[in-house]
Amino acid sequence: MAAQDELVLQDSLQSLIGKIYQFKNQGDFQKAVEAIDQGKSVASLLDDREAIAKMQNLLARVYIEQGKNFDPAEILSRAQDLYEVKDIEKERAVSSILQAFLAAKNGKEERATELIREAFSAADYSDKSHLSVLLFYEARSYQELNKKEKAKVTFKKLIPPYHRFEQEYLYCASQYHFAELYLDMDNKKSARLLLQNTLDYAYRFTFPKYMVFANNKLYELAENDGDYKQALAFYKAADSLERIYFNAELLKVENELAMKKVTESMRNTINQLEEQQEKSDQEVSVSKLTSVLSSALLIIISLLTISLYRNNQIKFKTNDLLLKKNNELQLAKEEAERAMKAKSQFLSTVSHELRTPLYAVTGLTHLLLEEDPKESQKEHLQSLKFSGEYLLNFINDILQINKIDANKLALELEEFDLRHTMEDVCAAMHQTAKQNDNEIVVEIDPDIPDTLIGDKLKLSQIFLNLVGNALKFTENGKVTIIAKTRKKHDDSIDIHFEVNDEGIGISKEMQENIFESFSQGSVQINRKYGGTGLGLTIVKSLLGLFDSNISLSSELGVGSSFRFDISFDLPQTQTQETQHAVKQTADAEVKVSDDFFKGLRVLVVEDNKINQVITQKMLGKKDISCEIANNGYEAIDMAKENSYDLILMDIHMPGISGLKATEEIREFDKEIPIIALTAITLDESLDDFFASGCTDIITKPFKPETFYGVIAKALQQRKNSA
Repeated sequence: MAAQDELVLQDSLQSLIGKIYQFKNQGDFQKAVEAIDQGKSVASLLDDREAIAKMQNLLARVYIEQGKNFDPAEILSRAQDLYEVKDIEKERAVSSILQAFLAAKNGKEERATELIREAFSAADYSDKSHLSVLLFYEARSYQELNKKEKAKVTFKKLIPPYHRFEQEYLYCASQYHFAELYLDMDNKKSARLLLQNTLDYAYRFTFPKYMVFANNKLYELAENDGDYKQALAFYKAADSLERIYFNAELLKVENELAMKKVTESMRNTINQLEEQQEKSDQEVSVSKLTSVLSSALLIIISLLTISLYRNNQIKFKTNDLLLKKNNELQLAKEEAERAMKAKSQFLSTVSHELRTPLYAVTGLTHLLLEEDPKESQKEHLQSLKFSGEYLLNFINDILQINKIDANKLALELEEFDLRHTMEDVCAAMHQTAKQNDNEIVVEIDPDIPDTLIGDKLKLSQIFLNLVGNALKFTENGKVTIIAKTRKKHDDSIDIHFEVNDEGIGISKEMQENIFESFSQGSVQINRKYGGTGLGLTIVKSLLGLFDSNISLSSELGVGSSFRFDISFDLPQTQTQETQHAVKQTADAEVKVSDDFFKGLRVLVVEDNKINQVITQKMLGKKDISCEIANNGYEAIDMAKENSYDLILMDIHMPGISGLKATEEIREFDKEIPIIALTAITLDESLDDFFASGCTDIITKPFKPETFYGVIAKALQQRKNSA
């Protein structure tokens, strides 16, 4: 085969693959199967066994998507025969993950787990399109096996997916199945948001299957909530879509009616022309008339043929140009994504690597301050402590921005007390307020209920950044936090928030860029007041998670006011005593004396020698005895042979990780508190720590009071549950 012909066939094959995905995702399964048959023929001409295997896997996916009248196992078996002829690892991985999904649907957990392992052992981790498909069907397999936490973790790894041909479809499908998980976990608010995202994507890119699925789920939710008007709207939408896209008989009837109308119209037109011709040309002989009409018809046909040929040529050239431009755009997009990923990974790695020496700096500073240094040394040690904490805050801000940019953050909804949250913010900012002789005032509308449903942690982060900024630029003044009811509904409440200060103010010119990263108004402000310029960027990004926007009004020399609105769900009706009990439970803090720690025996799992010394000395300050394990393997052996009150587990170690070591220890000891002591990175999720069996987490470097408080809390909880 000539090289030019081979290139043409390769282009044709890629075009067919794109059409297969399009037909499959838009529910046109018959056209998808026809395109796959064509793809097999082209792949056979090229003797491309990998492409043939890909067609087999695509055919199986089409039948899986169709959900009836199929036998994907037989299709996958045919694909498997190809791997014995030639080592095609990527397509073998896809075949294995599809078989795992089918096994999971049939309740064969052991077989499904084995196939998932086979799939990822053959996976090409450098191919993001390939990896996204594997992660999607892995998550779906865990979902079928009712392993909700594993499915949730896998979906989080997948989102946002990447795929050359079906990125939007995988995102839409992932959002829907993630919503199913939240419904199983009785988290209706998050499920609704994900279902609405599913609808938006499905309508925008015409994915009929998920249009119907999402409308049906929203109909069930609305019906359960008693909103029958909304339920009827979703039901009608789903029913209408099923009739339009999935009723084959109706489509057949409509096509026949349309053809009948076209035929009748053509017949009527011909009859009219014949009547007019008979009237006007009665004197013309039949032979001449036939000759003229035949000649005219031939001329028209010739002109139409030429026109069609030219149009096809133009169409082919246009398609080639569009394909070329699309490829260029795709390459540019991939390059931009690689650059963004490299930047995020670099910043994440740098911030993580800085935490280890920072742990030594802050830890040793604390120990030196505890050892009654000379007065002349105290000033230097306090400066060192301040510098370490400043650098830690800067690193935390960078990691927060990276997580937001990488879509690693999502709202975690829980019941909380807004007044208590504001008290915590004021307590955290009390020392900062004293430095500039400032006062923090909180004004909360009495109509706001004691208990709301929202993300308490991210709300606290928003106020800590805003109040911290206000205190930094205010001297001998007042910072006021205001919360008042905007609108109250049966099951939710809209609250208006303000943070007002009496500081230096912000000029009109600077207000336009104040929410951009590393923006502080001017170089002079940065030199005088310090800071990273990331606080307001984080605030704006966090408010985006709440579907809220922040506004600013300010006047130089008078002060600034930051305002935003957030909607919170309300919990089910509770009595005052129940609300009080919930509040007391939420407000409870573990307060213990130093005697509480005496005689405790702790296992410290840490590979860094300096960190070992610091942690050992900090525990010794409370008369806690400890033993050191240099890696995860030692930790497992020591935990088996000895009895400890608590384990402090470093996560990033040579050999096996701290998470894996924790899982191994949990096999023989379910009760002992295990606290992760780690410098968390961009790719890590708190869910992963708790899923592996960790009781709590201490992020390095940490403040001593945090260190002792978390240990006390874990031990107290174990004592209470005993």
